[in-house]
Parts: sequence; structure tokens; C-alpha cells
Amino acid sequence: MTTPLFISAEQARRLVLNLQGLTRNPGRAINNDQLYDLIEAMGYVQLDSVQVVARAHHMILQTRSQSYRPHQLDRLHAKEARLFENWTHDACLIPTSFFPYWQHRFDRDAKRLAERFTKWRGHDFRPVLDAVRNRIAQEGPLRARDFEEDRPKGGAGWWDWHASKTALEYLWRTGELAVARREGFQKLYDLTERVIPRDHIENRCSHEDFVDWACRAAIHRLGVAAPGEIARFFDSITPKEATEWCERQGPESLIPVQVAAIDGSKPRKAFARPDIETLMENAEEAPARVRTLSPFDPVLRDRNRLKRLFNLDYRIEIFVPAPKRQYGYYVFPLLEGEKIIGRIDMKGDRASDALHVTAFWPERGIRMGAGRLQKLDSELERQARFIGMSNVSWANGAMREPK
Repeated sequence: MTTPLFISAEQARRLVLNLQGLTRNPGRAINNDQLYDLIEAMGYVQLDSVQVVARAHHMILQTRSQSYRPHQLDRLHAKEARLFENWTHDACLIPTSFFPYWQHRFDRDAKRLAERFTKWRGHDFRPVLDAVRNRIAQEGPLRARDFEEDRPKGGAGWWDWHASKTALEYLWRTGELAVARREGFQKLYDLTERVIPRDHIENRCSHEDFVDWACRAAIHRLGVAAPGEIARFFDSITPKEATEWCERQGPESLIPVQVAAIDGSKPRKAFARPDIETLMENAEEAPARVRTLSPFDPVLRDRNRLKRLFNLDYRIEIFVPAPKRQYGYYVFPLLEGEKIIGRIDMKGDRASDALHVTAFWPERGIRMGAGRLQKLDSELERQARFIGMSNVSWANGAMREPK
């Protein structure tokens, strides 16, 4: 029996940074075609409505190229239809070339969501589906607010979905509607055939081919992964399907490996791309500068993997009551080279025209000497420029002790 290839945590960490576009020079310019190639290489870009500094999708891309501007992403989605919006583990912009595979997800979700929404609404909402679909067919792209007459009086606002909002989300999640664009971060829904190019809609594949694609696409972007990590990448197949796929592969598609953890704990069984040794040999070292990672950056997506490779125990505390938060409402990890060196709580403050730092915590064992502080200052200045602020300010006592 062949001994599995051993991969150190440092090698695996550099590999994922390479594959996720974080080892290229972030100072390089990026045009629309290059931006699309970057997103295709990453697999998706997660969307999020929270705008403490900038929205998550824009920060994810700006971290990889400081010349990136939000209108570029909007063009790829709304003007050129090279990206479409739908669900992985959350709402994301996804290469439209992947749309044929998403049709299997639509089919899978249709029954589950119908049962869930019918139970939630307390009645059969199919007549509402028909009414919403017909209105969009006749009037063109519409927002949920265009159906406000359906909202019950005295409703609780954004989260108090009316029947038509429920129908819009169902039709979108099951592929009958697509998001044509966003305005003020509100979705405008249209018929899928008016948003997605016809060849992507008609190019259907078997379920077996869909599983094969989902696994290959995930391992291509992760480099090395266990079956559960492969399944979680797009969150479109089950761990059982990923495990069975791995077991069917020969060495020309997948090789067994042992991946170490950064804390020295027992190496973990996983699988790797067949070109893994060449990939690791040619992997570039990440730039030494400090960079801000959005809480929704794909490198942070799998918390267990993040802990093993970066020794970062991280969670978003938006929904944690303020007195129980360990760090803060929306804290950004800071990447220096290939290490996480700290966490920063900051926000854009229009009133003072400043990016305001509320708190900064170095990770344990990280010394904030003059050189590292200068790199942090340079990154904060870049973030301030990106969101149109003139300066950076620090709250009194913002520099904290490691936790």
C-alpha cells in the first residue's frame, strides 16, 4: 500500500491562499475580464447587506486587487450576465457558466421549500406564485416593495415577509425567477429566460454529472480537502455523495493525503488534486503587506479548516447580544503574508469623514512592532480611500491585549 503524501499545515495554507487569489500582487490593476477570471477561480463571491465599512462582496474583491471598484462587479452581473445570483451556503454571485448545474439544486430545493413556505404561511401559496409570476412576465423586473400592498397592516418591516415576498423568494430559489440586478441592495426579480442566456438554461446534465462537477470544481479550488469540505464548498451535494465520489476516483483524478494542523495535532486524512505536488512547488508566497479579510471571505468560510490551517477561532457576532460578545459586532481578521495577526473592529464614519477604529486585538504571540504597525496603518489608509474617507481615526484604548 502506498504511503499517503504528507502535507504540512504551512503548505496547505499557502495552497489555499494561492487558489483563492490572495498570493497575487494586490497592487495590480484588474479589468473586467480579469475580475471575472478571479471570481471563476474562487468559485463564487458571497453577498451581504451589512455595510460597516463596505459590503462584503466588494471587500472580498478589493482585498485581492486594490484597484477594484464596485461598478465592475455590477457590470459583470447586471450588464453582461456573466454572473448570476443564487444560493450556495448563502446568497452569492456565481459564474453563469455554472447555471446548468444549479438546476439540480433548484429541483432539490423545490419540494423542501414548498413544504416549508406552505407551513410558514399556513396555506397553499401556489395561487400567489402564479400571480407574482404573471405580473413580472407582464411588467418586467420588480422588487419585493412593488408588492407592498400584500404586507399585513402593522407588520414588523423587513423581516415580516408578505405572501408575495415569500413567492418571490421561492421562485428565485427554485430557478423560475432570476435577480436581474440590485438597486440599493434590493433585488429586482425577472423571468429567468430574460436574465440567463438560453444556452445555459437548456444545457442540462444528469445528476451523476452534476455530483461529479460539484466535487471536481470544489477540489480544484481547495487543492486538498476531506469529503465533508468538498460537500460544503458549494453546499449543493451531501457529504455522502462527496464521500462516494471520492471512493470512486482513481489516482488520475484524486490522491489520498495526510494534512497536518498548525497546532501540531494529529494529521487528518484528506484527498488532493493529482497535480498537488507541482501545485505546491509552484505556489507563490503571499505578499507581506497587511490585508483586511471580510468576515465572509471564502478563506474564512469553513471554520474548522480555518482553525487547523491558520489557528484562528473565529465567528461573526452580529447575532450575539452585545454583553456576550467576545470581540465585537462585525470584526475583521487581518492577514499579514500568510498569517492572521489580529482582529479589528472598525467602521466608516461619514460624519467625521474617517474610517474609525474602535478596537484592535493582536493574536496571541503576535508582537506589534514599529514595522508591523506601519503596515497596519497603510492598510487602514487603503480601506479609507476605498470607501471615500479622508482619514483614519482610533478610539481611545482601541489597542487591546491579545485574548
